[in-house]
Amino acid sequence: MIRKQDRRLRVGVLGCGPIAQFAHLESCVKAANADLYAICDAAPDLLARMGATYEPEKMYGDYGEMLADPQLEAVIVATSDAYHVPMSIKALEAGKHVLCEKPIGVSVEEGQKLADAVRRSGKVLQVGHMKRFDPALEAARDFVRDEMGEILALKAWYCDSTHRYTNTDAVQPLPVTSKLARKPAGNPKADLRQYFMLAHGSHLVDTARFLCGEITAVRARLNERFGAYCWFVETEFANGALGHLDLTVAVRMDWHEGFQLYGQNGSVIAKTFNPWYFRASEVDIFHEKDATSRKPLGADGHFFRRQLEGLAETVLDGKPLRGANVEDGLASIRAMVAIARSVEIGERIEIASVTGAV
Repeated sequence: MIRKQDRRLRVGVLGCGPIAQFAHLESCVKAANADLYAICDAAPDLLARMGATYEPEKMYGDYGEMLADPQLEAVIVATSDAYHVPMSIKALEAGKHVLCEKPIGVSVEEGQKLADAVRRSGKVLQVGHMKRFDPALEAARDFVRDEMGEILALKAWYCDSTHRYTNTDAVQPLPVTSKLARKPAGNPKADLRQYFMLAHGSHLVDTARFLCGEITAVRARLNERFGAYCWFVETEFANGALGHLDLTVAVRMDWHEGFQLYGQNGSVIAKTFNPWYFRASEVDIFHEKDATSRKPLGADGHFFRRQLEGLAETVLDGKPLRGANVEDGLASIRAMVAIARSVEIGERIEIASVTGAV
């Protein structure tokens, strides 16, 4: 049963494509402290279908008109990657708060441009790194922050599966599409190295930073065989911890994601599921002080709804931002660019020195 609070954030969703249909439209309807106030899409047939299904108060075919609505308070940018930065900046300049899908951009310069716009606007921008709202990963982060002591090492992996669409097709509704949908110039999947890093590597990098803090340098290798891509990334963290990140697309097995984290006062082992199952990770937190393990259930696994509620708490109640901010989004871009450069030249790359695109 949906229980709505009296004061709720009035949200507009830009883009009615698959990610909006699978995640954001439902999140607005189910969120306790937010409402689906408006939707916007350039495709009139898609706009009409989503409007009939989710019944927002307003529907717009023009983004500028939606942003001009004084009742609108926040925008979810659920478009193709190429539109994330310009559409987010337009929202900020119109005085709206923003939840922008990840990655926030494809280059360091794009990310910096957005970060500058956030500072000028004084508005809240949260990046859609929804894994930060996995309740089991939050419990692991809390243990790392409050009890683990010094971190020794992190091993984390994100391995997409050749069987993922067989799995997800069984649990997701058929996406409604339109021939009139606005698409960016060129094919985002033309460069699979870049596409896989942006789509999947952004999750892996942000999870590592969420648990262990800033990444200062990387040394990466890439193996491409039989149509699969495997990045092994040696990472250095500002706190002195070592890391090993494994991004593989796609493994010939089930979805394989998780991490092992070793610290002074305990360890954490985690298994993370395909996000479209809306199932929290399985986390085993070992406490060295009494040689016991804790395995939080994390029953509420709707990460997308929880991230919207987190944004609304910050905007409406002034609570600290729980999700990734624009600097986190920029740091993810820098790490991904550094990984790409390290693969190209075969050397260690310091994160602070990178420029350009992934």
